[in-house]
Amino acid sequence: MIRHICMFKLKEDKEKNIQEFIERAQALKDMPMLRHFEVVSNYKEAPESNYDVSLIFDFDSMDDLNAYQTAPLHVEFGKFVGTVKEERACIDYEF
Repeated sequence: MIRHICMFKLKEDKEKNIQEFIERAQALKDMPMLRHFEVVSNYKEAPESNYDVSLIFDFDSMDDLNAYQTAPLHVEFGKFVGTVKEERACIDYEF
């Protein structure tokens, strides 16, 4: 299994952007290649230096992760993310 974790710092109007990010991410939930879906936001009392939101997804293989990356639904979501993100950090690892 491959775990894919992406974290994002969002632009100003963070509360609105976080809410919209989470709502839009929900559309990815039923993609057939996903084995585990989780979208989370930083705890309000955590340091502001933390990232604002994170996607935590599991896939059976890198082929499935690559299929996800190029799927039209993900590409559409990525276009939205590009309008609200300041920073992105990502890791993919086998477990």
